[in-house]
Amino acid sequence: MKPRSGRTIPLYFKVSPQEKEIIEKKMAQIGIHNQRAYLRKMAVDGYAVQVDMSDFKALVSLLRNCSNNLNQIAKRVNSTGNLYQEDVADLQERYRELWGAVSTLLGKLTDL
Repeated sequence: MKPRSGRTIPLYFKVSPQEKEIIEKKMAQIGIHNQRAYLRKMAVDGYAVQVDMSDFKALVSLLRNCSNNLNQIAKRVNSTGNLYQEDVADLQERYRELWGAVSTLLGKLTDL
């Protein structure tokens, strides 16, 4: 009977106890528990990466926040002609936070 996945050709190989330990450590580092899936991914693509998206989500949240604040300030300035120093200071602080988050994220990506 043909497997549902379409995978019909078995591949087998042997590893030393040290290599097996390395494989298990790498699987644990990226949170993969299925050894067959891990080895298939490594054999086909040459890599398996798990990315923590929480930093990206936080960055997107900061971007939205900055954009919303800027839009609100722009609407008020366009309708009243008034730009307040507090608004400028708030935008500067939010953009500092944003660039700090970008720098942190880029540092983490560099470490990959």
